[in-house]
Amino acid sequence: MFKELFASKLMGRDLAMDLGTSKTVVYRRASGMILDAPSVLAINKKDGRIRAVGLKAKQMLGKTPQNIVTIHPLRDGVIAHFDATQRMVKYFLNQVRPRRTIVGSRLIVGVPCNVTKVEKRALLDIAKEVGARKVSLVAEPVAALIGADLPIFEPVGNMIVDIGGGTSEAAITSLNGVVISNSIRIAGEEMDQVIIQHAREKYKLLIGEQRAETIKINLGYGCPKGKDRKMKIRGRDLNTGFPKEIELDSEEMQEILDPVLAAILDMIEMTLEQCPPEPPGDIMENGIYLTGGGACLRGLDTHISKRVKLPVRMVPEPLLAVVLGLGRLLENDHLLSAVEITPNSS
Repeated sequence: MFKELFASKLMGRDLAMDLGTSKTVVYRRASGMILDAPSVLAINKKDGRIRAVGLKAKQMLGKTPQNIVTIHPLRDGVIAHFDATQRMVKYFLNQVRPRRTIVGSRLIVGVPCNVTKVEKRALLDIAKEVGARKVSLVAEPVAALIGADLPIFEPVGNMIVDIGGGTSEAAITSLNGVVISNSIRIAGEEMDQVIIQHAREKYKLLIGEQRAETIKINLGYGCPKGKDRKMKIRGRDLNTGFPKEIELDSEEMQEILDPVLAAILDMIEMTLEQCPPEPPGDIMENGIYLTGGGACLRGLDTHISKRVKLPVRMVPEPLLAVVLGLGRLLENDHLLSAVEITPNSS
């Protein structure tokens, strides 16, 4: 009886984590998703103490005094600041782990297909430092397919395109694994940056990351003929220093985002061209599946479909598909052993 109760408590602490450039999502066994927060922290430069993490830190972007700095610990889908990432992950896990932990949690983490040995080692070191007793790494496209209830064990070719905050990845999977994959470090945050650059260069208007993200969400990419969307944008006039307002419409937004989306589309086409002979038949029938926050850009699915001449479908919960898949692996050791990545593989 004691052993069963002890084992139950251990399993109740098992966690899955989608550690992304834009946000971190944590799933706990038997509880479901328990944390969804921006991957940002604010630190006092004088004493090094954390002032805010997650949403509170994101709300401070562009508004902090000189003694406080806001940090994105992950850039382009990988760890850019080891110490900051460790502190952020420790903070998040302390928010969700039960008190008086006897031993550390088992932790499953999603990683890009092209993650390097060095990047994997950094993740494993962080997991060890925050007290995880066992760590498993799983390719994010595989996790997303599991989270979307798509076949993973069957000899069926599935193509999934994951557009996150810092990285876009296209992968073709079959029989538990990745057949071919490509990724570029251009994604949602790059879209925000080209919006900021366009406002600066064309209108001499200074706007921040949060404002750019709002513009991207509201205007999207493309618009049905005769239904042009417009949005008033406020920022600081670079010539006068005073507040200024301009107006953007969906047509201009399409021109702004074209260079970023062209790079993502080139990556998708390259993945299709490199695919072995058999999976394309399945992909023609089932289409391409989209996941990730960047994939939610309004009109993007239609744009991709026109370019590659294939059906394009959004998975049911694109923002959560990866962590939901990782969460299901917490319940299925057999499936986990089939899909997890060995730490020393390149």
